[in-house]
Amino acid sequence: MQREFYLSLARQGLRMPIATDLVLHEHEDVEAVLHDGLKLGKVFETAARRYHTPLAFPIMDLMVEKTDMLTGLGIAPDQIDTHHFDQPPGDEVFSQLRAYLAKPAGRRLQAQVEAIQYIAGTDLLPVGMAIGPFSLMSKLIADPITAVYLAASGMSADEEPEVAAVERALELSVMVILRSIQIQIDAGAKAIFIAEPAANKCYISPNQLEAGSNIFDRYVLAPNRRIKNLLDRHGVDLIFHCCGELVDQMVSLFCTLDPAILSLGSSRKLFDDARLVPQTTVLYGNLPSKKFFSDDMITADQTRQHADELVRAMQAVGHPFILGTECDTLHVHGSEHVIAAKIKALMGASETYGRN
Repeated sequence: MQREFYLSLARQGLRMPIATDLVLHEHEDVEAVLHDGLKLGKVFETAARRYHTPLAFPIMDLMVEKTDMLTGLGIAPDQIDTHHFDQPPGDEVFSQLRAYLAKPAGRRLQAQVEAIQYIAGTDLLPVGMAIGPFSLMSKLIADPITAVYLAASGMSADEEPEVAAVERALELSVMVILRSIQIQIDAGAKAIFIAEPAANKCYISPNQLEAGSNIFDRYVLAPNRRIKNLLDRHGVDLIFHCCGELVDQMVSLFCTLDPAILSLGSSRKLFDDARLVPQTTVLYGNLPSKKFFSDDMITADQTRQHADELVRAMQAVGHPFILGTECDTLHVHGSEHVIAAKIKALMGASETYGRN
């Protein structure tokens, strides 16, 4: 797509919650839908049309690529959630994964591919989804924080097995993510949403960055540049998301990936971040959707107020902006109506934004 497409949506005042999970959970058998491409595609379509957006977002399931990887490595399904590499993955692991990735995708990922194919046959923009490499690595290592700190302190993979484990897991992560993205592009995805929530100050020390460490470039940006290069070769847009706690330097570094849309969590003040972000990148967000399930945390009226304030602030700084959520809006059993009220408040906020 042309970058102007997203800039135009911002100028039109698009309000765009990411709430596909809410539509998914209106079905009695969620797991069956997740493994049925046509049904899953209709969920994507229903969410897009209900919330009046031309972008059809998938489910933000950050276990898809981990499940795909570990299935290929022979890990039992009931152990995948908690499985970690207890030593640096060896060459035989890489060979095993390459052989697996050359085969057709597993059913969960294939259903997402088929759902994108379905959307590609509509008037909606098909958006693919993948976890970011750093975040996937963090799910594969028992203590990634210590290992990343050691690497940022100057320890090499040859000197420290924990560092070697992180770097090998990162490479495996890139392999499986690139395959995931490629088959989604082949299915018709015109944009890819990369969710990289672990690339934050909990995992990477701001003090080490300030002292001059290049760890963020090596462990976050370099793997994501490989993704961006793939997208650029196919003319596919990058939607980059991180809802973690960030420092300004991290936001600026994300911008070197030149995303069409940059999605940040509610811990950030987007009207301040506008000074860090090029005008060619639309800022998206960042109402606190993680709190929508409880009126004790935020009410519908407060959601509307926050939305209006954010819209006015973004209008004042003049940065391209789409009002939305800080992350996907998850279904919470028993809180459906409470969550729906917050989405309605978001959708009804500041009708005049971008239309002056």
